[in-house]
Amino acid sequence: MEMLLHKTVSIYLDDILLKGELCIPAKAQAIIIFSHGSGSSRLSVRNQMVATYLQQKQFGTLLFDLLTEEEDQDYSNRFDIDLLSSRLIGATQWLLKVPAAKDCRLGFFGASTGAASALQAAAQLPEIIAVVSRGGRPDLASKSDLHSVNAATLLIVGSLDKEVLNLNKEAFSQLKCEKRLEIVEGASHLFEEPGKMEIVSELAASWFEKYSVRVNV
Repeated sequence: MEMLLHKTVSIYLDDILLKGELCIPAKAQAIIIFSHGSGSSRLSVRNQMVATYLQQKQFGTLLFDLLTEEEDQDYSNRFDIDLLSSRLIGATQWLLKVPAAKDCRLGFFGASTGAASALQAAAQLPEIIAVVSRGGRPDLASKSDLHSVNAATLLIVGSLDKEVLNLNKEAFSQLKCEKRLEIVEGASHLFEEPGKMEIVSELAASWFEKYSVRVNV
């Protein structure tokens, strides 16, 4: 696969520096920005797996650390949705200025608490065409933000993840945008069972393909 750009990047937001990895295939029409969950980072094995699959489908990907190493030592920061959302918005605005990303549409992929920050950020960013949540906590986003999301939203939850599934159903009812709740049978919270992350990757790619094409017509 021919890559237009594949490199480690430094994202400067105010007085902090966040490290990231930006990959843009030569034929990419959309770039998916990842919002990681509690205690995770750009090196998350599961999100890297989804990113690799999306790249094979000609999507660009940006994985970056929402918190600095020092900030991550404070456990409360991992659940500060306003802080995480502001970082995601900042990284999105940074990406919009990258020449190689010009004319690419943008989507969010959020996991765990990262799903809440993705939805909260999407509510403020008209550039976001679609959001996918994996085992996410969209219920942690404010109701006003959930009501304001315009991006098509897919919530993916494992059938064995009972508590999170109920929380997703509650958040799903608050969304006014085009939406779908996909329950992966036999999957737990981390989708560790054989073949389950592959299903997540396929569902995410199909969702992003559907809405990037729709905007293009």
